[in-house]
Amino acid sequence: MIIKHLIICLGFMVMLSACNGAKGPKKPKNLISKEKMVDILIDSKLIASASSANKKIMRDSGVDLNTYVFTKHNIDSLQFALSNNYYAFHIKKYQEIYEKVGDSLEALKVKFKDLEAKEWKEQTKREEDSLKLLSTETKKDSIVLIEIEDSLKGVLKKKSKQKNSLIKPVSDKDFQ
Repeated sequence: MIIKHLIICLGFMVMLSACNGAKGPKKPKNLISKEKMVDILIDSKLIASASSANKKIMRDSGVDLNTYVFTKHNIDSLQFALSNNYYAFHIKKYQEIYEKVGDSLEALKVKFKDLEAKEWKEQTKREEDSLKLLSTETKKDSIVLIEIEDSLKGVLKKKSKQKNSLIKPVSDKDFQ
């Protein structure tokens, strides 16, 4: 029974000492600001969501996908990891960051859908204009063809009149 109480007391003391250390990570000296963290996370999400064809194009262009975001924002991976760990422990701050990331990505999505729709409309208009131009050219071609037919009929009539005025060919029978 004494051993049971001793184990319970020892377990309780271990729990208290474990909870006492739950202060979280210290604030890093080079903590990335919330605004910059939002930009970094947006860029990392965009690169992660790029299709494999887009990633191949980026690699062929000499972009190192593993370090691109760090290089672009002039940070290193340790600074990002420490800042991310700090914000992840402080849930409210991290939630604010991710809400801004989500809002920004949604705004980008809407913007690109609008651009895509605008490009589609322009492409459709160009195709429509091409079809109109083609149909007017076809009409012009049809008119030209009719005029050519008419002029050929006139030429043929003239030739047929000329044939009548020519000397009739002599046959072999006339010489015998």
